[in-house]
Amino acid sequence: MLTMFAAVSELERDFILHRSREGIAAARKRGVRFGRPIKKPPENFAEIVKLWERGDLPFSQVLKRTGLSEATFYRRLREWRIGRDKI
Repeated sequence: MLTMFAAVSELERDFILHRSREGIAAARKRGVRFGRPIKKPPENFAEIVKLWERGDLPFSQVLKRTGLSEATFYRRLREWRIGRDKI
């Protein structure tokens, strides 16, 4: 009897996984993005970075003005520098 319950449970789990995969695939076809939304830097990001690099603006003020966390700021800074080098 226990073996029957285990088999039914495993079959149910396979059905759930299959339906989940189908739902995710359908959502991706509709253009749904999964995960946390990307936080973009403000329009004056370049100006803030220049002030910070010259030493005219402390890092705490940089974070307040951009509205980004420390890790996100450095990530956006790296992306900005890479994009700037391509131009």
